[in-house]
Amino acid sequence: MADVDREIAEVLERGYIVLERLLPPSTLAEMRRALEPHLGLDLLGRNNFEGHQTQRVYALVDKGEVFQDLVEHPRVLALCDALLQPNYLLTACQAIHLRPGETAQALHTDDGFYPLPRPRKAISVSTIFAIDDFTEENGGTQIIPGSHSWDDRRMNAPLDGIDFTTAPRGTSPAEIRVQQKVESQLQTVVMAAGSVVFFLGTLVHRGGANCSPRPRLAVSNQYCEPWARQQENYTLAIAPDRIGRMSERVQQLLGYSIHPPFMGHVNGVHPRRLLKRATDDADEH
Repeated sequence: MADVDREIAEVLERGYIVLERLLPPSTLAEMRRALEPHLGLDLLGRNNFEGHQTQRVYALVDKGEVFQDLVEHPRVLALCDALLQPNYLLTACQAIHLRPGETAQALHTDDGFYPLPRPRKAISVSTIFAIDDFTEENGGTQIIPGSHSWDDRRMNAPLDGIDFTTAPRGTSPAEIRVQQKVESQLQTVVMAAGSVVFFLGTLVHRGGANCSPRPRLAVSNQYCEPWARQQENYTLAIAPDRIGRMSERVQQLLGYSIHPPFMGHVNGVHPRRLLKRATDDADEH
């Protein structure tokens, strides 16, 4: 508990913490094998935010047991337990593969789509696991320490540059000057493969530009308050009978849970009962 208290204090002060070499090489190799067929499809981002030279694999818990184990990693959940309400949810679970030539992502926060005024408590927390080493050259995540405490007025300028469309967007000289001032505060998270950066959903950050000759692979799991809407709709992304074979903790994180007094019920019934029924039906056939 002493370590957790120290780590939480660091997160609350700076907005993030890096946990070094949390995953062994054997786990990283298993993740690569599980992702190989999906990255082989060569599907790239649809806009500048996703990245035109970036491959993303969503609903990752359905792509291998190694990713199910990752979302309930005890070291990460200990931090989530301290920062989020009980029954918190997995809001996003994806692999991010930056290919050479990818440009820097727009500055953003991971819980910015919840329209509540800042400064405020984070509604979500994020993890980015380095499957490859994160360096300045290969597009390691860039953060602005302390930006989790910025208010709305200070946030508006840097986040105006986010573009979720595929159309080109003009930028005025004044906007460029503001962006340059904010970008001068960025720090790259340099960390070895197997390490993870854990940060609050209110922290300003972005994926860096990959100027190296090799791709950079990462896995990002994000967790949100139990009353907040998840980014990924796992009830449609993953068949119920497959979720029924996952651990009870993973089922809860995906949303097959009840947040008191009755948020998440299905016709007055706990959703895990439906999972068991779906699994039993699949086994019979």
